[in-house]
Amino acid sequence: MIEALSGLIERGGYAGIILLTFLETIFPPLPSEVFMPLAGFVAARGELTLPGVIAAGTLGSLAGAWFWYALGRAIGLERTRQLVARHGRWLTLHTADIDRGTAWFDRHGGLVVLFGRMVPAIRSVVSVPAGIAHMPVGRFLLLSGLGSLIWTTLLMTAGFLLEARYLEVARWASPASTIVVGGLVAIYLWRLVRYRA
Repeated sequence: MIEALSGLIERGGYAGIILLTFLETIFPPLPSEVFMPLAGFVAARGELTLPGVIAAGTLGSLAGAWFWYALGRAIGLERTRQLVARHGRWLTLHTADIDRGTAWFDRHGGLVVLFGRMVPAIRSVVSVPAGIAHMPVGRFLLLSGLGSLIWTTLLMTAGFLLEARYLEVARWASPASTIVVGGLVAIYLWRLVRYRA
């Protein structure tokens, strides 16, 4: 996989990085912890510039976030309520939870979007509730773009500084991703067992 990603970055340049970061946001199993530092490594070799790969990565990531935001906005609050009314058990939610969650998101959604874009596994889906809650588009793009810029800068700069040892970033970040995903699964199972209609 490393060879394929490296080839795409080298052949595609900045456009390849935009495509990869877009796809990573749409399809979370793609390893941003591997290809973002790899893009930094390519920049360290002088084939691309570090500011250029960071800008391309941020743009692709923001485009992916916009996709999820638009999907959430298209679904909307009323359809979300209907979905929960029909499938609440498997979603471990009641319609009242949606109303509480929307009110909470109205108060704290900006911080959720900003920091959520920097958390593995969460960063891809955090845009959906922003869309459902109809967070203003400009605010969403600003906060999501800032969070994406920070995450992209950290990973790509690490790859740039580590050069050929860029995979060390993945060795550090991958366990964090596993912990986040494992925690989310555990919380879901706990909520499923305790769910009462």
